[in-house]
Amino acid sequence: MAPVLTSPVVSTQWLADHLGADDLTIVDATVLVDLGLDGDTDHASVAYATGRDGFEHDGHVPGAVLADLVAEFSDPDSGLPFTRPGAARFQAAVAALGVSNDSTVVVYDTVDGRWASRLWWLFRAYGHDAVAVLDGGWSQWLAQGKPYDLGDVLPTPAPFVATERPDHWVDKAFVESVVAGDERAALVSGSPRDEFDGTSSPLTRAGHIPGSVNVPAETLLADDGTLARDPVLRDRLAVVPDEPRTVVYCASGVSASVDALAFAVLGRPDVAVYDGSLAEWVADPAAPLVPAAA
Repeated sequence: MAPVLTSPVVSTQWLADHLGADDLTIVDATVLVDLGLDGDTDHASVAYATGRDGFEHDGHVPGAVLADLVAEFSDPDSGLPFTRPGAARFQAAVAALGVSNDSTVVVYDTVDGRWASRLWWLFRAYGHDAVAVLDGGWSQWLAQGKPYDLGDVLPTPAPFVATERPDHWVDKAFVESVVAGDERAALVSGSPRDEFDGTSSPLTRAGHIPGSVNVPAETLLADDGTLARDPVLRDRLAVVPDEPRTVVYCASGVSASVDALAFAVLGRPDVAVYDGSLAEWVADPAAPLVPAAA
């Protein structure tokens, strides 16, 4: 019988106690980001890679499998980074990891939790609620002296059927309707403060969507990389207005997933992610953006 989850996050001790349990799949969702500068445009250039090298040579949680968020868990035809895959693509990628609809899934990464949060959100958006993020991720696993393995892991495929939940996502048209006042929703940016303010940006235009409030993903974490606890978490999210819907976004919909995780921990799993996020928004010259103050 698969372990039962009582929260969207699990501790390192919980996972250590359940290693080897039937129908438990542990997934490393690490993505490595290489920032550079495009010599032709002077804009930032970004390259992404999976964490396979670290998974094999630096270690991973025993029994874990590696998810490829760059290719398998994204839509290769969208033209935007990390756009969610369609249901059929997600279903195939999950099945290849050995996850069935009866599995309990724990995801982690070796960075700051945003990639694990993104995969956690994808699972939920495609109908799989038995999924949690390892609190503090790989760094806390090592800090607590937990065991690890080296080398590659070849999962045994399992049957998985994805059931799409459209309310977990919004598109650009919906956000435009919120900005225009035709729909009511709280817009929450999970981007760093300087990106929200428009003083820095990895994109071609800097700033934030009009009407947004800023809850940077990193402010939702404690110093040790674990998710902040209530009441700190609740205090961080207190700036979010009370509206019928809450929509989180960032540059590409990844850091925003940390905000979505925080809401879920506080009993608000009904938040939606604007999947295209600013990468899609700023590509439209007509889309309004609040720039840096003069």
